[in-house]
Amino acid sequence: MRKQSHFRFNKQERSGIFFLLLVVIVLQVAFFWLKANPSRPKSSLALNFEEQKIMDSLIVEKQQSLITKMYPFNPNYISDYKGYILGLSAVELDRLSAFRQKGKFVNSSEEFQAITQVSDSLLGVLSPHFQFPNWKKHNQTQKKALPKPKNRVQVRGLNTATADDLMVVYGIGEKLSRRIIKFRDRLGGFSVNEQLYDVYGLKPEVVEEVLRYFQVLEVPTIKKINLNTATAKELSQLIYIRSGLAGQIVAYREKNGLFKTFQELTHVDGFPTEKLDRIALYLFL
Repeated sequence: MRKQSHFRFNKQERSGIFFLLLVVIVLQVAFFWLKANPSRPKSSLALNFEEQKIMDSLIVEKQQSLITKMYPFNPNYISDYKGYILGLSAVELDRLSAFRQKGKFVNSSEEFQAITQVSDSLLGVLSPHFQFPNWKKHNQTQKKALPKPKNRVQVRGLNTATADDLMVVYGIGEKLSRRIIKFRDRLGGFSVNEQLYDVYGLKPEVVEEVLRYFQVLEVPTIKKINLNTATAKELSQLIYIRSGLAGQIVAYREKNGLFKTFQELTHVDGFPTEKLDRIALYLFL
């Protein structure tokens, strides 16, 4: 009897084996293709893109918030830190500091640019937030109203004038001249001409007439008070600060921390914002 081989297949068996090999090959190819090209859901890509847009907008908004949400401020008292935040260079800040050390004040946006030499674009961003004291408005009004003197007047020192000297000015009598001298003594001497506007009962037009003849030619030495360590009693010694306001300043400091700029004083209840320039002459941080 002849023995049958196990490696012989009929036609149907050969077809089955061929089909099985074909399936194995297709699966292998599909496996390697999927491994080389992993799927990335479109929805995930779209979500990440939207999230990135939101993050970018928040960053830009944060960078601009310091300017767009800026409170009005007097540019004469820009600190180095605030100047850096506002975009001023160290050189521009130094120019402003050198100007202020002469006892002078910037009184307009144009003058600020002339002193610091900032660009027109930066001035356009900052100038809407500039706040100058009210006495500047009085000066501008009176300069337009008063005619120019026909004869040149020799200006004398306001800090050395006597009561009799002051009475040569039209509008200044014995009472007002004594009041000016008393106010000057309490100050320890006028530091800037504009302090003459603070004398009680002295009208702006009379101040302008006085300044035609008398001005601050020599600035007195001022013993300044540390705003961050002074007691209410020490602050109330300043002619511009009454005892009630001094207490408010100390209370504000204890609640909010040390003052970083003089401009923060404008947030104290009852503080005379229009006199910040003069008050700051007697303080330091």
